Amino acid sequence: MSEAGKRNSAYAIDRIGLSTTGMVRYNFEAPALYEEAIRRGEARLTAHGALVAETGQHTGRSPKDKFIVRDGATEPHVWWDNNKAISPDQFDTLLADFRAHAADKNLYVQDLVGGADEDLKLPTRVITELAWHSLFIRNLLIRPEAAALEHFVPDMTIIDLPSFRADPARHGTRTETVIAVDFSRMIVLIGGTSYAGEMKKSVFTMLNYLLPAKGVMPMHCSANEGADGSAAIFFGLSGTGKTTLSADPARALVGDDEHGWGPHGIFNFEGGCYAKTIKLSAEAEPEIFATTRRFGTVLENVVLDAARVPDFDDGRLTENTRCAYPLDFIANASRTGRANHPKNIIMLTADAFGVMPPIARLTPAQAMYHFLSGYTAKVAGTEKGVTEPEATFSTCFGAPFMPRHPSEYGNLLRELIARHGVDCWLVNTGWTGGAYGTGKRMPIKATRALLAAALNGSLKTADFRTDTNFGFEVPVAVAGVDPTILDPRSTWTDRSAYDRQAARLVGMFAVNFEKFETHVDATVLGAAPRLQEAAE
Repeated sequence: MSEAGKRNSAYAIDRIGLSTTGMVRYNFEAPALYEEAIRRGEARLTAHGALVAETGQHTGRSPKDKFIVRDGATEPHVWWDNNKAISPDQFDTLLADFRAHAADKNLYVQDLVGGADEDLKLPTRVITELAWHSLFIRNLLIRPEAAALEHFVPDMTIIDLPSFRADPARHGTRTETVIAVDFSRMIVLIGGTSYAGEMKKSVFTMLNYLLPAKGVMPMHCSANEGADGSAAIFFGLSGTGKTTLSADPARALVGDDEHGWGPHGIFNFEGGCYAKTIKLSAEAEPEIFATTRRFGTVLENVVLDAARVPDFDDGRLTENTRCAYPLDFIANASRTGRANHPKNIIMLTADAFGVMPPIARLTPAQAMYHFLSGYTAKVAGTEKGVTEPEATFSTCFGAPFMPRHPSEYGNLLRELIARHGVDCWLVNTGWTGGAYGTGKRMPIKATRALLAAALNGSLKTADFRTDTNFGFEVPVAVAGVDPTILDPRSTWTDRSAYDRQAARLVGMFAVNFEKFETHVDATVLGAAPRLQEAAE
C-alpha cells in the first residue's frame, strides 16, 4: 500500500470532523480499488476486465428521500415547492450520527473536481465506505493531476455510507434512506442506499445552486463540437435520443449529461459517462459497448452469465442497468471538456401523441417556454398502469436536480441565447402518422438529416411555415427528407383525429405552464401553444 493510502483520517477528512480507527485509503486508483472491492466481496470481475456490483434494494435514485437544509441563506433562493426541507438542527444531528457511524470504518477518499472550467471548478472530496463507490466517483468526476493533489482543498464534501440508517423521528427524514444537502456548509450526506448515482447527482445539484449566482447556466444536457469549433447542446429527458444523437463520429463529444455555460463557453461538469446498458449491443452503440469490456469500467446491476459475460438483455435486477467509465474511454471525446459558445441548442422530445413536427425553429421566448415545460411522453407499457400515451413535463429537462426556481434557469438561458445569437430547435423523435400504437416512430434517418442541416447551418435558409397550434416555424422542404413528414397533420389518415389529439396536447401544455405564468414576461406567455381551427 502506498504512503498516500496510509494517511490518517485527520489529514484526509479534517474539513468535516470525521475520524475513524480504521484505515483511510486516500486517492486509490483503479487497480487498488479493484483489489479492495473484490477482497471485501463488494463486486466481481467480468470476463473482459470490468468490475460489476449490485446495489440491492435501491437500483435508482431516491428523490423522495432528498432534503435541503432550510436556513437564512437558502430560504429565499431554493424552490421549496420542488425540494423537501430539513432544519439546520436536524442536519447537525444527522452529521453527528454519520461521524459516529464512521468511527470504526475503513474509508475511501477521492479528491476530485466538478467542472472543467478552471475559473468555475468545484473541488470535491468524496468519502465512501465502499471501494467500488470510490472507483465509480473517480470515473465520473474530473481527476486532478498528482501535483495538484498535494495542495488540494475541498469546497464540497460528500459522505456516502450505505450501511447508515436514518431515523425519521430523530433526523426528520421520510425513511431510513437519506440524501441531505447543506448548501451553506457545502456538505452532502448519503445513507441507506448503495446506488452510486446519488453521488454524481449531488455534485450536479450543488453546481445547479451555486452557478446561477455567478451568471453561469448549469444544464442537464449532452454537448458536442464540430471540427470548425461549432458547439451544440442537446437537452432531453430519458428516451428522447439525447445520448444517441449527440454521439456523432464527425463531432467531438464534450460530454453526455451535465454542462455549464459561462463566460468562456460551455464546459463539462464531469470527467466520465454514466450510460444505460439495458439492451446494449455492439451493433447499435459500439463505442459504449466497447467500454464495458475495459478494465476500469464499473457495471451496475448488470447480470453475468456462467462465463462472467454481461447479459445486457437481462433486466431481472432492474431496467436501469448502468456502466460508469472515464470520458477518455470514448475515442472522439474532448480532452479538455470545454467548447465554444454554442451555435445551436437542440431540445429533444419523444411526442407519443404524433402531433409535433420532426423539427421546428424556436425564438428565444419559445425556447424559454419549451425549456421550462420540458415535455416528452411515456408510451403504453413503459410503466405499470400506462395504457396510452401520457404527457411528462420535467422543467428544465431535469426538475429533480434543480434547487432554484425554474424561472432563474429559464431567464439565464434566454439571455445567453440572445447574447450569443444561438439558433434553437425543437426536435421530435417520437411518432408520426398517428399516436403510439397507430403511427410509427420518426425515422432515425430523417431525424439525423434534419439535425445535420441544423448543425451545418443550411436549415436556416430553408422556407418555413408557422405551425397552426404551436406557433413555431417548421421547414417545408429539406434535402434528403420526405416533405410529407414535415407536416404531421398530413401524415394522419384521419385529419380530424389529428386535430383532436393536437387540442388535447395543447391543453396539457397550458395546464402544466400555469405554475410559471407569474414568473415570466409577456413574450414568453405569448410563446405558449394556442389551438386554432385547422384548415382541411
